[in-house]
Amino acid sequence: MTDPERQGDAALTLVQGEARTNEAGTNGKTVVFPEAEALVTDGGGRIAPLTIGYETYGALNADKSNAILLCHALTGDQYAAGVHPVTGKPGWWEAMVGPGKPFDTERYFIICSNVVGGCMGTTGPASINPATGKPYGLDFPVVTIRDMVRAQAMLVDHLGVDTLFCVAGGSMGGMQVLQWAASYPERVFSAMPIATAAKHSAQNIGFNEVGRQAVMADPDWRAGRYLEQGVRPEKGLAVARMSAHITYLSEAALQRKFGRKLQDRSAPTFSFDADFQVENYLRYQGLAFVERFDANSYLFVTRACDYFDLAADYNGSLAQAFRDTKTRFCVVAFDSDWLYPTSDSRAIVHALNASGASVSFVEIESDKGHDAFLLHEPMFVATTRGFLESAGKARGLRGRTAPGVCE
Repeated sequence: MTDPERQGDAALTLVQGEARTNEAGTNGKTVVFPEAEALVTDGGGRIAPLTIGYETYGALNADKSNAILLCHALTGDQYAAGVHPVTGKPGWWEAMVGPGKPFDTERYFIICSNVVGGCMGTTGPASINPATGKPYGLDFPVVTIRDMVRAQAMLVDHLGVDTLFCVAGGSMGGMQVLQWAASYPERVFSAMPIATAAKHSAQNIGFNEVGRQAVMADPDWRAGRYLEQGVRPEKGLAVARMSAHITYLSEAALQRKFGRKLQDRSAPTFSFDADFQVENYLRYQGLAFVERFDANSYLFVTRACDYFDLAADYNGSLAQAFRDTKTRFCVVAFDSDWLYPTSDSRAIVHALNASGASVSFVEIESDKGHDAFLLHEPMFVATTRGFLESAGKARGLRGRTAPGVCE
């Protein structure tokens, strides 16, 4: 696999110390922030220059009031819609972004960026460290969700947008939504945190640690210096993905799709081959993942999730994070999501209620588990459309109207 960020670096220029936007091959759009605009991380690190890979869909209206920021989940990227230039597959939110869809590109200006620490155009551990001329590897600063949001704010500023009509995202993206609402309440008119939590549970930290250890146990990880040595820890990263992927599904979904069906055989082989369809499916998911994701990035983004505890920044009070906020919220959960269960969303709603915020809450019945927000769920589609329509009326946006749930 080629390194998409390295492909883009050759096309980037810094002129008179100012950030510049470029079209950069498979990266799509990128912006580079120079040394003078370094991103200082929560851990005391400093990232400069900082490249952010992003995509936009639709057009910004005259008063710049229709911009929506979409925040991607753990292994997502900026390609929310259209055809992904690396995988050739539809964008991760193709079901939700486009003309006539809830995030209507004929009405809204959609922004989606690759998070800092990622591997699809934004500076991360696979990027070249200007101090050494080699990939950062583990020399890259450990980043937090707040660092990711700071970088997004730099991009939004660069695009000339003062206030976002909505910030929306699921899973790790939902964490970013909550951080945006806490860090920049005056810049967020409405927010949709979906299938997420205000802090990572011990169970989630544990799952992430299993994945990280799988990567680091691969002999080809080479203490994070594998790019310099021309190898990749593919087996370890594939196992990490397989383990994580199980958490994105539900028992009902796995049973309905696979059960105990055998894979291309009529009887067990009495070996450790992939006898069962579910084994074959997970192996496929692991192999496909290593073709598009950097192993060190996986370590960094999972760590960012583990460190996320929004209430800890406000003396242990989640309500204080949203004190006096004027942002309108729609919190969405799925009843079969055991990675970020409904109780996590209810805790967010209770905190928002305690802070006096305008908040709606919807728990959607689905047997698709955590990944339900990425799939076509009619109630989720209606909820999103309804919330945006209601918020749009309050904002004074003109456009399509449609009935919805979260109003």
